[in-house]
Amino acid sequence: MADGSGAIAFLGVERSLTGRAWRERPADLRIVRAHQQKLGLGEYLARALASRGVAEVDGESYLTPTLKGLFPDPSTFADMDKAAEILIDAIARGRPCAVFADYDVDGATSSALLVRYFRALGCELPIYVPDRLVEGYGPSPIAFRRLKDQGAELVVTVDCGAAAHDALTAAAQIGLDVVVIDHHLMRGTPPPAAALVNPNRPDCGSGQGNLAAAGVTFVLLAALNRRARAVGLFETHEEPDIRKWLDLAALGAICDVTALVGFNRALASQGLKVMSAWGNPGLKALLEVAGGKGPAGVFHAGFVLGPRINAGGRVGRSDLGARLLSTDDPVLARELAQELDALNVTRKQVEQDTLEEAVRWIEQRSNLDPDAPVLVVAGLGWHPGVVGIVASRLRERYRKPVVVIGLDEAANIGKGSGRSQLGVNLGAAIQSAFDAGLLLAGGGHAMAAGLTIRPDVIPEFRAFLSEQLAVESAAAFAADALDIDALVSPSGADRALWTEFQRLTPFGPGNPEPMFAMASVRVERAMAVKGGHVRCTLIDSNGTKLRAVAWRSGDTDLGRRLLAGDGALHVAGRLKPDDWSGREGVELEIEDAADPRRLA
Repeated sequence: MADGSGAIAFLGVERSLTGRAWRERPADLRIVRAHQQKLGLGEYLARALASRGVAEVDGESYLTPTLKGLFPDPSTFADMDKAAEILIDAIARGRPCAVFADYDVDGATSSALLVRYFRALGCELPIYVPDRLVEGYGPSPIAFRRLKDQGAELVVTVDCGAAAHDALTAAAQIGLDVVVIDHHLMRGTPPPAAALVNPNRPDCGSGQGNLAAAGVTFVLLAALNRRARAVGLFETHEEPDIRKWLDLAALGAICDVTALVGFNRALASQGLKVMSAWGNPGLKALLEVAGGKGPAGVFHAGFVLGPRINAGGRVGRSDLGARLLSTDDPVLARELAQELDALNVTRKQVEQDTLEEAVRWIEQRSNLDPDAPVLVVAGLGWHPGVVGIVASRLRERYRKPVVVIGLDEAANIGKGSGRSQLGVNLGAAIQSAFDAGLLLAGGGHAMAAGLTIRPDVIPEFRAFLSEQLAVESAAAFAADALDIDALVSPSGADRALWTEFQRLTPFGPGNPEPMFAMASVRVERAMAVKGGHVRCTLIDSNGTKLRAVAWRSGDTDLGRRLLAGDGALHVAGRLKPDDWSGREGVELEIEDAADPRRLA
C-alpha cells in the first residue's frame, strides 16, 4: 500500500496451505527512505528495518548495538541495589551461600554467571537444581530446609522464586536469607525475600521486562561490581571483567525466546561475539560433541547448544547444564557434554513419540474443532520434560494456544506446559485458573506457562481456558498473517541477499528472521526424508533453480502439496546458507505455500 501499512492478501493469498493470509510486513515509507539515505541501505533491507519499528534516529544503533549505549542503570530495577549490597556483604564476610536454579537453559546460564562471579572473588558457590519429576518447578520448603541443613545462610534463586510464597515464608521461618532473581510475571504482593529483583514485578521501573533471567543476572553482576567498588573490596581482589561472560547471558536470552530488542538485543549480539571465541570450556565441549563449528549464531545457541543443555533437566539429571556451563575443567566439561548429548538423543525420541500420540488424540477424538480457542491435550505417561516442546510443535501446527499435560496415574497428578499464540496471554489465564482453584500450581508469562493439575479437573480446566481466551484467541486468529519482507525470484535469492540481511541479526522475537516470498515457482524433485521433512527444488520461469526444505511437514497439507508437485506454487520461507561441497549458496526453508489456481 502507498502508506506502507502492509496489505493483507499479498500475492492474493487470503488462506494458504497453513491457513494464513499473507501480507507485506507494514512499514512507514518515509522511514524506509530515511534509512536508505542515512545508512546507505538497499530498499529491501531499509524496508525490513522500518517494518521492525526502528525509527530513523535508531537505525545505526540497531544495526550495530552496543552495551555502552544501551546498558540500563541497575538502580532502576526494584531491589537491585539491595540485592547487590546483600551479596557483596556475604562475599566479604565469607557467608556460606548457594544458588538455586531452574532446570532450563535460562536457569543454567544464570547460575553459571553467579558461580563464575563468586569464583572470581575467591568463593565457590554450590548449585542446587530441583529434579523436575520429584520436586517440580521452583523452590520449595523442603529444598530450602535441605540447603539450610547443608550450611547455607544465604540462597540466591535464579529464573524462579518470584511466586514462591510458601517456600520463601518457610525460609524466613528457619532463618535462611533468600535473594530472588527472576523475570516471570508477578501478581499481588511479592513474597517475603531479602531482595526480589524482577523487571516484571509491578513496582519495577527498569522497563526491561523482556529480559530473560540471565539478562537480569548480568545486570546484577554490574551492580555487584559497582557495590564492591564502593566498599573497597577491589583493594584486595581483582575486579571481575563481566564482559567475558556475555556468552552465557546471550545463550539464556536466545534459548528463553525473549524479545531481542533494546538492551536485550545488544546483550545477545555482543554475547554471540564472545561465544564465538569458545572460551567457555562447557560450551566448547558441547559444540564439539554436537559436531558444530564456526562463529556462534542464533542457530548454535537455539538449536545446537540449547536443546542439549535442556536435555539434562528434561530426561536426565537436572543439574548437568549448570555444572557444564560453570566448570573450568575441560575434562569434566567433555564428560558432561557427552552425557548431555546422549540424553538429547533420548529426549528427541520421547518428544517424537509424545507428539505423534498427541496429534492422534486431537485429530481422532476431538476432530479438531476449528473454533476452539485453545487446545488442551493429556496423556498417560507423557514425560513432563517434553510436554513443553510438544506444546510448541502443536502450536505451530494448529496456530492456536496449546496446553499439553502428562498424567501420572499412580500419583493422580498431571503436569503440563503451555505455549501461546502472539496476542494471547496464556500465562495470565493459567494464573487465573490457579486463583479459581482449578490448579495445584501454575504460572508463567504471556507466551509460555506451566501447571500442575488433578486429572479429573482437566475438562473443567479446558472449559475455563476456552472461556478466558475466547476473545483474545479470536483476535489472534484474525490477525494471524504471514508477514513477508520481500518478493524475490530464485535467481534473486542468492548469497549476496542473504549476506545483506545478516546485518539484522540476531533474529528472534521482536526481530523476526526475514521472510521472502516467491511467485509461481515450479516444485520438482520433491522427496520425503527422514524426520518427516520434505526436500525439493524450486524453479522459476527462467529455469533458475533453488534448493528448498520444509521441516516437519510430511504429514501436513503443506508437505503433501509439495510432494504432489502438481503445478506452480507461491512459496514463502527463510534463506539459509548452503555450503555443501563448498558451493557457498543458499537454500530456502519453506514456511508456507499457496496454490495460485485457488486464489480466485
